Amino acid sequence: MPMLTRRAAMIGATAFGVLPGLRLAEAQPRPGMLRYGLSVWPPNLQPWPSTGQAAGMIKMLVHRRLTTFDAKGELSPQLAREWSSDDEGAWTFRLDPRATFHNGEKLTAADVKWTIEQVAGERSTAYYRAQMQQIERIETPDAHTVRLVMKAPIATVPLWFANYNMPIVWRGTRDMNNAMGCGPYRISGQERGSWIELQAAPNHWDPGLPRTRTIRMTVYADENLRLAALQSGDVDMIEYVPWSGMAAVEADQRFSLKSTMGPFMDILFNGTKPPFDNPLVRRAVAHAVKRDDIVRVAFSGRGKVLEGMPIVEGTPAWDAELARGHRYDPERARALLREAGHPDGFDTTILSTGTFNMHKDTAEVAQQHLAAVGIRAEMRVVDWSTRVSMGVRGQYDLAVHGVSADSNDPDGLTVVLDTSLSPAHGRSFRLSTPRTVELLRKGREEYDPAKRVQIYKDMQRAALEEVPIVGLAWREQGYALDRRVTGFEIMPGQLSLSSGALLEFVDITA
Repeated sequence: MPMLTRRAAMIGATAFGVLPGLRLAEAQPRPGMLRYGLSVWPPNLQPWPSTGQAAGMIKMLVHRRLTTFDAKGELSPQLAREWSSDDEGAWTFRLDPRATFHNGEKLTAADVKWTIEQVAGERSTAYYRAQMQQIERIETPDAHTVRLVMKAPIATVPLWFANYNMPIVWRGTRDMNNAMGCGPYRISGQERGSWIELQAAPNHWDPGLPRTRTIRMTVYADENLRLAALQSGDVDMIEYVPWSGMAAVEADQRFSLKSTMGPFMDILFNGTKPPFDNPLVRRAVAHAVKRDDIVRVAFSGRGKVLEGMPIVEGTPAWDAELARGHRYDPERARALLREAGHPDGFDTTILSTGTFNMHKDTAEVAQQHLAAVGIRAEMRVVDWSTRVSMGVRGQYDLAVHGVSADSNDPDGLTVVLDTSLSPAHGRSFRLSTPRTVELLRKGREEYDPAKRVQIYKDMQRAALEEVPIVGLAWREQGYALDRRVTGFEIMPGQLSLSSGALLEFVDITA
């Protein structure tokens, strides 16, 4: 999983609305249909805000980005056929002239420019707003060329445009709840909270895609019911295989399990008020939790402890000592609380969701260990949509979350660790971590691989002191599928939650 370098990547090469009057009630198999067990109903399908993996998967199938990741996690072309940086630090993307939106309009550089301007707008709620604001100006020398002149040289710009929250939208779109995409599918029907159906877009511009005409997604919020739906033949594939059920899937010759270690669980902080505006208190939290118990209870042993920042082991920026910087040490936690002026501890709250058992189980284990050092946290368990909303609004003291970085490059951690970015449900709320933020900036502006490695090790040292998050556990992430389903692979490491993009390559036999 190498970090991106300055070497230029020169690579050759419907709307969200429901069709009027169409409602589908049956879930019986039909020729060319993949029946998919969805873990949660997407809070919304607006293109640029982040509302979780389920929404992201649908956005990746209905929309297209400038770049993407292939099954091996390598950066690959999508709407941009090639890209490169020049001596001025500007990035030029050359668009695929075949690309067409669902309404028949051809993709042009004007659509890319308009999309970036909307995301970067002052009133934008887009996940990548801060990144797009790093663009000084957008040049469109012809209909299929976009040149981005940056405010400062940035090595990782092509990675930004591979994120599922950065789709390119038709510039004539006015209703973001019905944003016009140019992906291989469009939404053909839905019943809110229950199911959503995607149909192949007519005359899709990329020949041979999608390989399955219909994807019928049915919500099974209970993970055991989701697994039972696969085992009974009600669905052909499920996401978020329950960790307690992974061994059963592996042992059943009817199914295959596609899994990898990559996503992680963490604790987030509200930095707008005491006591978590104090880094000493945050460090106390970091040393208070015994991660082995989380791996055992929440993930049936199918995970690993995470006692530092979530840098993937074996990648260049990983360091064995830094990876244990927040090792379990309850006495150290108590000493830090005394130093922070809380010798008797304090009362607080911890936010979680009951939609995913792993969130609730992780929060309960953390709650027990925090109580042991004097941090008495009342649990607040809500549904997923509410958890997203409360996270964005900062309506919590502590929050447990499960997330992946945006890529396997360390800059992918920016969206998790950079607390200066606009509020999002997956990072701490308005926390002051200036050294961490500054080193993340330096890392993305450095093109030399060896220098980047050192910067990201320094960033980890700063983060261990400033504590933008508390890492808890890496978790194995899995998809289970009937052996009649072919063409699907899980992406490696931090990209595993983006694997839904590969559903367009899936075939299913009768």
